[in-house]
Amino acid sequence: MKHYLIWDLPTRIFHWGLVLCLLGLWYTAESEGEYIDLHMKLGYVVIGLLCFRLIWGIIGTRHARFMSFVPTPTKIKAYVKRPSDYPGHNPLGALMVFALLALVLVQASTGLFIDDDIFSAGPYNGVLSSSLESLMNTIHHNGFDLILIAAAIHILAVAYYWRVKGKNLVKPMLTGKKSEKDVRSDDAINHSKLLIALFVAVVVALFVYWLVVLNAPVVEEFYY
Repeated sequence: MKHYLIWDLPTRIFHWGLVLCLLGLWYTAESEGEYIDLHMKLGYVVIGLLCFRLIWGIIGTRHARFMSFVPTPTKIKAYVKRPSDYPGHNPLGALMVFALLALVLVQASTGLFIDDDIFSAGPYNGVLSSSLESLMNTIHHNGFDLILIAAAIHILAVAYYWRVKGKNLVKPMLTGKKSEKDVRSDDAINHSKLLIALFVAVVVALFVYWLVVLNAPVVEEFYY
């Protein structure tokens, strides 16, 4: 049976990299401050991953581009009425992709502005008013619960497709390939655009370094 490349390597690295980072962030957040420095560094990595994915969603390969799987109401309604195979994300899966990206983006962004009053503070803590920083703290400390809920729904959906519909969605996200019974030859991509992806990754890494190190304001502290 023939297999065709659907998911490019950069998209797969982003997917599993985000999974590992979220697991690490959850563990370090529950460590009562013991691994807070690692927690913050993982947060910076997540910002980099998100920046990369947002760019890759515009210039990446066919099925990685956002325009190829925008979940319009018409598409969602049609899919719910009559589910059909999609080479990339189906409309419901696309909804989850955008929801998770939005939730993680909010979580990572708010983390830049908060502090825990004990161990450490984000690089932009102190630049906002106290009321805004309080709001950022509230969002950040409660937002991860929403991410966990969304991730649980995603995992349940993958399990449903595997056990009920007989479609393994995990393997293609590991190998990048789907079999000819699920996709057509003209659905395949030719390559993963690795040189372009590498260039984008370097630019994003420099941007994140600028964001959290070079551009981070020095907030003066006054002691009385």
